Amino acid sequence: MGLILLSLHVFSDQIAGWSLQAQNQGNSASGERPGCLGRNPLHLVRLFQLENEADALVTFQQYSAQLPPFYESSAQVLHIEVLQHLTDLIRSHPSWSVAHLAVELGIRECFHHSRVISCANSTESEEGCTPLHLACRKGDRESLVELVQYCHAQMDVTDNRGETAFHYAVQGDSSQVLQLLGKNASAGLNQVNHQGQTPLHLACQMGKQEMVRILLLCNARCNIMGPTGYPIHTAMKFSQKGCAEMIISMDSNQIHSKDPRYGASPLHWAKNAEMARMLLKRGCDVDSTSFAGNTALHVAVMRNRFDCVMALLTHGANADARGEHGSTPLHLAMSKDNVEMIKALIVFGAEVDTPNDFGETPAFIASKISKLVTRKALLTLLRTVGADHRVPSLPGIPTEQGSTASQRPIFSLERAQPPSVSLNNLDAQDLVHISRARKPAFILSSMRDEKRTHDHLLCLDGGGVKGLVIIQLLIAIEKASGIATKDLFDWVAGTSTGGILALAILHSKSMAYMRGVYFRMKDEVFRGSRPYESGPLEEFLKREFGEHTKMTDIKKPKVMLTGTLSDRQPAELHLFRNYEAPDTGREPRFCHNINLKPPTHPSDQLVWRAARSSGAAPTYFRPNGRFLDGGLLANNPTLDALTEIHEYNQDLIRKGQGHKVKKLSIVVSLGTGRSPQVPVTCVDVFRPSNPWELAKTVFGAKELGKMVVDCCTDPDGRAVDRARAWCEMVGIQYFRLNPQLGTDIMLDEVSDTVLVNALWETEVYIYEHREQFQNLIQQLLSP
Repeated sequence: MGLILLSLHVFSDQIAGWSLQAQNQGNSASGERPGCLGRNPLHLVRLFQLENEADALVTFQQYSAQLPPFYESSAQVLHIEVLQHLTDLIRSHPSWSVAHLAVELGIRECFHHSRVISCANSTESEEGCTPLHLACRKGDRESLVELVQYCHAQMDVTDNRGETAFHYAVQGDSSQVLQLLGKNASAGLNQVNHQGQTPLHLACQMGKQEMVRILLLCNARCNIMGPTGYPIHTAMKFSQKGCAEMIISMDSNQIHSKDPRYGASPLHWAKNAEMARMLLKRGCDVDSTSFAGNTALHVAVMRNRFDCVMALLTHGANADARGEHGSTPLHLAMSKDNVEMIKALIVFGAEVDTPNDFGETPAFIASKISKLVTRKALLTLLRTVGADHRVPSLPGIPTEQGSTASQRPIFSLERAQPPSVSLNNLDAQDLVHISRARKPAFILSSMRDEKRTHDHLLCLDGGGVKGLVIIQLLIAIEKASGIATKDLFDWVAGTSTGGILALAILHSKSMAYMRGVYFRMKDEVFRGSRPYESGPLEEFLKREFGEHTKMTDIKKPKVMLTGTLSDRQPAELHLFRNYEAPDTGREPRFCHNINLKPPTHPSDQLVWRAARSSGAAPTYFRPNGRFLDGGLLANNPTLDALTEIHEYNQDLIRKGQGHKVKKLSIVVSLGTGRSPQVPVTCVDVFRPSNPWELAKTVFGAKELGKMVVDCCTDPDGRAVDRARAWCEMVGIQYFRLNPQLGTDIMLDEVSDTVLVNALWETEVYIYEHREQFQNLIQQLLSP
């Protein structure tokens, strides 16, 4: 079949084919630009060549129908490159109308041609899209203006996927195009496509925050159901934080919205800790339940999202919440083989013996795991805190003969109420059940009168973020006694992190709350490199204790925080008190040196400044004025607290107020965990004579320096021995609780896994020392 060439003059009435052999010999003489077709009939351009005459005729008819509106309305079309682009469009998109072509060509004059105007709402394209759709996807603002204002294009026409121009604008890159569309009210703004997505859903899915903002300003609705619920749920599902924040800033109620399909809140859809924290900081309900009764914590556990689980737990999620089939998050965690997640749930309060509706405890579920290694590991883990893997039985419900622990019970189980227990007969096993009960009513009923005849002293060591260990010990004491720490003790002494916790006790903050606060605070405070900026720590203290609260604003219990006055040599221990300092009869040292300023009076001392001063650990934070960390002189404040109480009572006697003196009967000293001892190879420091000896000297000096610091700040060892001996000599009950940790944890540790393991070791310590705890609780509650 021979080659067929069709060629006609440029401005003939029926244009189709112009020959490729363009004769440009006369261009220079006529003054026309190269590459541009003039009105000289000798200028020919070949638009296409085909081997089949029938095809050529079809193409001829197509070009003759679609080219005229363009060269008739704009001379730009006569440029070779523009013409080539136009013909390529016609060939690539044979179903497009001249209006579609005009959008892609992008020449404004073409939109004024009557043929283009008549096709402004044409859907004759492969996707069923209109020219307006194309302009929006392309982000062509000028074409959009021409189509809307001059061609009267409709904005609510949908394509084959049910998408309007707003959907296309969201998929484009120009927020100005979307803004122009939104100026005119249109049903297309909230139109749902065939996938159930409005333009707002689509913008949230794609993470286009600016598009979300514009849609909301144009009154896009947030309560239209999509495949994953409302737009806020879509933003959460695809972890588009900026889009979710934009929706919440425009409509704060969206944070509480439930998707109609699952009844899930946005928090249920959070896939990572960052998204969860964003919602939690804005006040969403951490324990909101879905239609199935599951909380966000249940979902995070089912999806095995440890970081999300930690974010929820540290913001107060109920670790023992009952969800679908009465299962707690711990029940669900048994199938995930995630030891760290199981530990986290337990240290944050999950009950290891709570049965679900089928009568299965978490340990029983673990006992049915088919993989032997996993089953043994989980059962061993749970047994270390006293879990029972047998199926619990209910009083009054008989069990069939021959039934075994592995058989599934056929009855619905509700947790049995604990039997009444007398304090006088309280044994170690009772304490285990008491400590796990959220409301031990039989203990609460035995709470003694506030007017005690003897005083109780609580001493809290320093240790940075390891104060979490103290918190876990106090939670166990509070659960077992049924009484808040503030009401159990008359005196509370603390150093550094222990001082912060002493102030938290003074201000009636629950230890469960403080546990979450510490996990959140570490990420705010320990940023960058040491020494850390003081601003975040100070903001945290102001937020928790108030910017203008004075030490003497709350009188009970009496609280003392240790600090080190470093504006003198030798440095001096200072106690920040919420009461008047006792008069010891000794003349203060500063009286002999006019350059030494006296400490601030308790009634003028700001609480947050006292906490900041007590926790100014060298190399971690800069000094707070003249104060350094109290741990430099009293990391275990027990002896200094005993001395203070003795001087306080002696001062009362000297003032003729001996009737106010109460004998100290119990001292409880809580540590932040003992680090494992490790061997030291060299502490020898000498004048080196060669490079090898220089290296040994440097290493020895480093080890010796660390040893000196550790010995000076060690809260255990002889510090405990001296306190115990002091108490025994005067007939005071002394309790020292300080779990052994498996690894050395730094004061600024930020790893959730490391800290959860420290709390787990604390839980194991509590269970293993339950007899000691039993004795302590009996002594604290005895009249």
